[in-house]
Amino acid sequence: MSEILSLVLATGNAGKLSELRALLAGLPVQVLSQPEALGTQLTIEESGDTFAENAALKAHAVCRATGLPTLADDSGLEVDALDGRPGVRSARFAHEHASDAENNAELLRVLADAPEPRPARFRCVLAFVSPWHETPQFFEGTCEGSIACSLRGSGGFGYDPLFVPPSGDGRALAQLSAEEKHALSHRGHAMRAFREAFAEWLGERLLESEAVLAHSAR
Repeated sequence: MSEILSLVLATGNAGKLSELRALLAGLPVQVLSQPEALGTQLTIEESGDTFAENAALKAHAVCRATGLPTLADDSGLEVDALDGRPGVRSARFAHEHASDAENNAELLRVLADAPEPRPARFRCVLAFVSPWHETPQFFEGTCEGSIACSLRGSGGFGYDPLFVPPSGDGRALAQLSAEEKHALSHRGHAMRAFREAFAEWLGERLLESEAVLAHSAR
């Protein structure tokens, strides 16, 4: 099937963008970043109290700006010893404009006295909206694991060097191959649910388009 429409990814995070593109591979759509769709990067205040609220905020803003179907990701790390923090503030844990290195250093600092294992989970919520249906559809995925006492590996992004999934043979996410990470990650789980629903949505859009063309030809 040839490409029949475009899908915009509402994220300014280069790591997320790369992973989302990889997880969308094979779908008959043209996948665009915000700058590719708009020529600029929108600044969207993530003022929600939950991942779902923030994902919906981003999806709506980009969909309205581009007029195209939009998929937004909001995700983060929840640490049991920190009562679920950093949560929605995962990208801003150390300070408002923190780098990955600063956030990892802050996490190690606040967990310095926490005994092992230090249970945690990555949580991802995807929100999909389109010009034809602005009520967001949500797709959620989680990955349980624990926080290591030191950085491991150089792959991935964010807290990947500190997050150890139970099925990674003791390796942190940053030590896994892209294929291994996608198979067990929170974003991989959420994206598989999205792909299934999106394929159905694409089929419905195609049938609608064929119906309109048939009616116009009469």
